[in-house]
Amino acid sequence: MVAVGLCTVDLVQRVTALPAPGEKVQSLSVEVAAGGPAANAAVAVAALGGRARLSTVLGNHPLARLAAEDLSSCGVELTDALPDRADPPAVSAVSVRASDGERTVVSHNAAGVAAPPLVDLTSANALLLDGHHPALALHAARSARERGVPVVLDAGSWKPVLAELLQYVDVCACSSTFRSPSLLTNPVVIRTNGPDPVTWSTGEAQGRVAARRVRARDTTGAGDVWHGALALAVGRLGAVPTAAEVPALIRYANQAAAVRIQHEGARAWVKPMLSQMP
Repeated sequence: MVAVGLCTVDLVQRVTALPAPGEKVQSLSVEVAAGGPAANAAVAVAALGGRARLSTVLGNHPLARLAAEDLSSCGVELTDALPDRADPPAVSAVSVRASDGERTVVSHNAAGVAAPPLVDLTSANALLLDGHHPALALHAARSARERGVPVVLDAGSWKPVLAELLQYVDVCACSSTFRSPSLLTNPVVIRTNGPDPVTWSTGEAQGRVAARRVRARDTTGAGDVWHGALALAVGRLGAVPTAAEVPALIRYANQAAAVRIQHEGARAWVKPMLSQMP
């Protein structure tokens, strides 16, 4: 599976209570790890036993090297579109409430970074996009269409590139709050709803799949893990899923996200992931 999109450097601190405006709190722990939708999804794919390649922009800033080393330790192959870029990479500051895993995130994404359209899809069985780095995303999506590689989109929030990108997407996975200026007509549309059932539709059918009920200890990146697991499952099919196949793919992604949220920390879920999957 090839993931194309954002990689950030995440500073993650666990706290007893999330701070109010103007308040200072002492954290319980500190971690630094690679983050961002595409990067976390790629880590999930590797943790689930798949081959994961990430195409993104990091550069050679010291913070970027921290993210690259973390990805390598998780088994993710990295392709940096701008390896000589000296500016700091995108950064996210994450605070996680220890009692229930809820978190707040302050981030600076890759807006304004012009990445050259170079993505290698050799041997790829699925492509996952998060809509960041538009030139990379569009090049990858067009190449995937030419090669017959199914394209999965982590739609997130609406981005201008989606107006052109959606025509190449086979599986559009978004939240219940996602709003598109036009009606989504992709072959498969899946909407997550937090702890509520995931809904899905194709041109011929629709349905819903219950979410896994587990005790949440850390929800950071759970949606990214869900999308990574979904893309891996689509890649194992090697084709756009049929209506009969969609529910099983969602159940697989639900289980992966459930494993993630039961473990505290940015990477504590990686090693147990495969052993706790059906």
